Amino acid sequence: FYLIEIMDSGSEIQPAVLQKMMEPFFTTKSAGKGTGLGLSISKQIIRNHGGELYYEPARTHTCFIFTIPKKQITRVD
Repeated sequence: FYLIEIMDSGSEIQPAVLQKMMEPFFTTKSAGKGTGLGLSISKQIIRNHGGELYYEPARTHTCFIFTIPKKQITRVD
């Protein structure tokens, strides 16, 4: 598996948000500022390729990790 971490300078995610953040159409943005599909679509694409996407709560900053099997990676020149 490849393991890829994406981290930003955000602080921890609140428990109420953690429970719903991967659900389609869930967003913390104000009306008209987001669709709430980014994480749910990303998670489904990664799962379709045999991987996993998850939030890593043990980090100081906001961190998402995804894994994908090596066999799924193809080189494009």
